[in-house]
Amino acid sequence: MNSLTLKQIELAIEGMTCTACAARIEKTLNRLPGVRAAVNFASEKARVEFDAAMIQPEDLVRSIEKTGFHVVPQSVQLQISGMTCATCSNRIEKALNSLPGVTATVNLATEAAHASFSPGAVAVDELLAAVARSGYKASEISEASRTEEKARRLAAYHAEMRIFWISAILTLPLVLQMAAMFSGGHEEILPRWLQLLLATPVQFWVGKRFYIAAWNALRGGGANMDVLIALGTSMAYFFSAIVTLLALDQHVYFEASAAIITLVLLGKLMEARAKSKTSAAIEELIRLQPKIARVERDGEIVEVDASTLKTGDIFIVRPGEYLPVDGVVIEGTSSVNEAMLTGESLPVAKRAGVKVYAATLNQQGLLKCRATSVGAHTQLAAIIRLVEEAQGSKAPIQRLADTISGIFVPVVVTLSAVTLIFTWWLAGDFVPALINGVAVLVIACPCALGLATPTAIMVGTGRGAQVGVLVKNAAALEQAEKIQVLIVDKTGTLTEGRPTVTDIVSTGSVTERDLLQLAVTLEQGSEHPLAKAVMDYAASMDIRPRTMSDFSAVTGGGITARIDGVEYILGSPGFLQEHGASPDNNAIAVLQAKGKTVVGLASAATVSGSGFEVLGYLAIADRLRSTSAPAVERLQAMGIEVMMLTGDNAATAAAIARQAGITVYRAEVLPQEKAAEVGKIKSDGKFTGMVGDGINDAPALAAADVSFAIGAGSDVAIEAADITLMRNDLMSVADAISLSRATLRKIRQNLFFAFIYNIFGIPLAAIGLLNPVIAGAAMAMSSVSVVSNSLLLKRWRAGA
Repeated sequence: MNSLTLKQIELAIEGMTCTACAARIEKTLNRLPGVRAAVNFASEKARVEFDAAMIQPEDLVRSIEKTGFHVVPQSVQLQISGMTCATCSNRIEKALNSLPGVTATVNLATEAAHASFSPGAVAVDELLAAVARSGYKASEISEASRTEEKARRLAAYHAEMRIFWISAILTLPLVLQMAAMFSGGHEEILPRWLQLLLATPVQFWVGKRFYIAAWNALRGGGANMDVLIALGTSMAYFFSAIVTLLALDQHVYFEASAAIITLVLLGKLMEARAKSKTSAAIEELIRLQPKIARVERDGEIVEVDASTLKTGDIFIVRPGEYLPVDGVVIEGTSSVNEAMLTGESLPVAKRAGVKVYAATLNQQGLLKCRATSVGAHTQLAAIIRLVEEAQGSKAPIQRLADTISGIFVPVVVTLSAVTLIFTWWLAGDFVPALINGVAVLVIACPCALGLATPTAIMVGTGRGAQVGVLVKNAAALEQAEKIQVLIVDKTGTLTEGRPTVTDIVSTGSVTERDLLQLAVTLEQGSEHPLAKAVMDYAASMDIRPRTMSDFSAVTGGGITARIDGVEYILGSPGFLQEHGASPDNNAIAVLQAKGKTVVGLASAATVSGSGFEVLGYLAIADRLRSTSAPAVERLQAMGIEVMMLTGDNAATAAAIARQAGITVYRAEVLPQEKAAEVGKIKSDGKFTGMVGDGINDAPALAAADVSFAIGAGSDVAIEAADITLMRNDLMSVADAISLSRATLRKIRQNLFFAFIYNIFGIPLAAIGLLNPVIAGAAMAMSSVSVVSNSLLLKRWRAGA
């Protein structure tokens, strides 16, 4: 290999199930010319050394994909400094997306960029360089840099505040003079040389940032708000300076240039303060992570840095302390407040064998736990990551604002020039023409357009996270308000998801105990929730399964197997009929009418030929959640039609639907058929939402316009749907839709104010009805008003 073209990359690979998979990938990669690869099954990563003159990273990815595995795209978050308006964020986004294999979004409100790219296609340094070429600075966000960035922003805010007060002190005499002239005086109170002396440091020291940012923008091939400010204030300042130095008989406008810069700076400070509040929710989550953990080492309890804990470590949590990582209780009983995960204030009982989560509060007893997930793999870390990605994503509604922002500044500069020329020609006086032209430049503000959507998304997704509603991206939050039909799964969604055996009915061929033992023997090979109900009930009766052979399961149907050489079948009444058995439909109907699921057991032992004799039935019930009926009622009051899909029989489905208040349902729908049912509803032109457990209902969730994974908080499967609900409660779906509607309402209000502000402000400035100073103040406050309106979303409450 040529050492000059030798490169090394690490690829994360999904889909490996054993070391044989890793060996196959490694063998496939090492067949490629100039490649040396080592695949680690434990870390699910491939470290590849390759000659860039012979092969490219995309060739490596294609080779792995052909082997039947998936290479996980890389992603990185960048902190951007120097952005002042939507034009800036659009230009950076365009620069990043021009790189090969990169998909990036830039958020003006968070001053961050989220970039996804094919592994090896680009390096982080290349992303940083692309941002730098656009005229801005960027750095990669990490756990360490997050704290540093927060400290840097706070220091910068205080520095900016000091500069503002200096600027205000220098500007105040100029503004007071202008106010005195407005009140009837005609003489200038301050000598012009003193006005020049006061205005110059404001223009070139305080206002230096606008010149630098404007130059960087123009050098990068675009224009932004800084170009407008620099151009407008420079026109007023230099005109006044020439009049002063040449002692011309003209009015000077030093107060206009200085006041505009001071007011814009004040607006930026207020905007920064308001924007910091939009990310308060995620800051609260980060603060919840405890720094210290008590672990058991060599029989002693010692305090260590929580970040050093490893999977398998034993840690102790005292009453009143927060859990440092995710784990499983091995000793002790207590109640834990998990409100930060689920939004539910009631504590959850914990005992041996039960999961616990990082940053939840232990309230009573002492807990001894074994760490199962640490660092970036905890539930809290996953939530923070998901919220950050959602806050950094773009909603489709933002496209119009982005399009307008892209051409906004050139259009405004053109309008300013037209105003100057036309007013000068019409009035025959250059001075009012200049003032009107400056007013047009400083009244126009693309910032409000750029902040209208992301600030509302940030507050909305953050507020959702506080109540256990995790939104995957801004598009999902926008789409949720459009739902017309909400399709719900029965088991675990409407019901508690903990089915229990309620009745054992024998036909007389065997005793009830023998019937249960045969059933539990067959069910021991199944992972179905009903199988678990049978096994738990048998265990409570101290009945143990026997040995079986030739086990076979039919999804949505039942089980066949042999016990002591005899063939048995266990499953739905329909499954028994398919195998030639004759179940008692009347007896079954009585149980099903009570909302119970009936499983039949038949044997080939006493029947000649291919038929089976029914030995008995097991009735299994899954109680309706106490909140399901109120949630359905609330959703229907919101104008949403609720439909239930279930694999259960028609009679049981009808009973559950009746209890829940649902009038439309589909019964005996197999898991693989649910996606097709969702497709049918969508084909009628109705916008659909689907609620499921995020795992078994994956195809149907993917088929819906918006999908909700309910109760995924008990597993680390929070990315299984568009919106993940941490509580096992259908009421959370209503909360998510309510939050979506509230957020979209704020976005529309923000966009309306931003558009109306510019639509009315620019013409008023052009015809001379707005003084440049007032225009500058209005421009500065427009962004603050948009952010402040978004912050009102914090008043939204679950259940509203």
